[in-house]
Amino acid sequence: MRRTALVGRPLPIYLSAGAFFGAIAARGFLVPLRAHELGADRFQVGLLFSVATLAGALLALPAGFLADRFGRRSMVIFSAATGGVSQLLIAYSGSVPADDLWQIVGGLGGGAAQAALFASLADSVPSARLGRAMGWLTFAMQVGFLGGPALAGSLLAFTGLREALALTTVLYVLPLALSPLISGVRSEVRSWDLLTPLREMTRRRGFPAAVLALFAATIVWGTVQAYLPLFGKEALLISGQATGYMLAIQAVFNGVSRVPGGRLVDRAPRKGLIVAAGVIVYAIAVIVLPHLGGFWAPTVLLAVAVPFVATAYVALSVTFTTLAPRNGVGVAMGLYGSILFLGLAVGPGVFGAVMNRSGYVSGFTACGVVSIALALVALLVRAYEPALRRHPLQPTDALLDRRVG
Repeated sequence: MRRTALVGRPLPIYLSAGAFFGAIAARGFLVPLRAHELGADRFQVGLLFSVATLAGALLALPAGFLADRFGRRSMVIFSAATGGVSQLLIAYSGSVPADDLWQIVGGLGGGAAQAALFASLADSVPSARLGRAMGWLTFAMQVGFLGGPALAGSLLAFTGLREALALTTVLYVLPLALSPLISGVRSEVRSWDLLTPLREMTRRRGFPAAVLALFAATIVWGTVQAYLPLFGKEALLISGQATGYMLAIQAVFNGVSRVPGGRLVDRAPRKGLIVAAGVIVYAIAVIVLPHLGGFWAPTVLLAVAVPFVATAYVALSVTFTTLAPRNGVGVAMGLYGSILFLGLAVGPGVFGAVMNRSGYVSGFTACGVVSIALALVALLVRAYEPALRRHPLQPTDALLDRRVG
């Protein structure tokens, strides 16, 4: 009776998200070190990151569809199993090419986990509180991103890289243990047609603007996170330890801003303005960043700016939920994950090339300007979309429910 009452509650989803992303972050910290130990060069280390991210981007959408088809719980179990097994295989692998393969498997699990957890949360809370719930979910993810590397670093004080990779696999056990408490909701539609719910989403008013805005937020966020450690060493002239503190402080401000940001999103009638403002403020900070020096000025700048983009991400996750067709929340959140992972891969690749040729000032400036331009275009598309489509569009079922309520 007690277990049945807990099924569909958000707490198991939050705990699973923290464990999943703690495992992913620990893996991201340990795998490059293990690859270097095996003789990998910088290109091979970068490839290990890219293949996992692109695999997540490719599977997030079909994983969301499968979460609708077979239920969220099934995809959580799949994600935990593939993530844990692939990490163990990396731990006991002696080959960098083999690690690329296991990183792809792990990336598939990561993409499936995000789609399933976001969809499960949308099933578990009413639309009026979805922003706060998304805030708590993404807060749990940030705790995982902060705690995973901390756990891995602590283990390295007592063990080697191989053993630390194996031991952090235990983080995947928690989602498996909590999976009976996660919603088993599945779509009433038994079709294997993925294109139909996607076509329905593209016809929703606000869809093109949401895609543009999410891509704008993700390329600027991914570029900064990928290059901040190297930027700290080469441009800010601070130690690796100091750069780690900078990243940790940014992560703390990112996490603690998610829940109040979610409350703001729930109360806001126009979420597009929150998204655009969040992206633009963070992009301006990125443009200013390479003109600063030392530790404190860049740290304060990022700590002040990161809550804006964090709130933008909460608003975007809620928006994609409201854009979901009937019986297609998993597909909507899978598409959200695909765009997210794609931006994380594209941003560092494109603007990293600019940095290599022209320096950090040019690279960060180009990234910030492009993100601002995309955010502004998203606002314009949202404002003029009915005229562009040349026919009136009906709001989504979720928005209708909200208006009636």
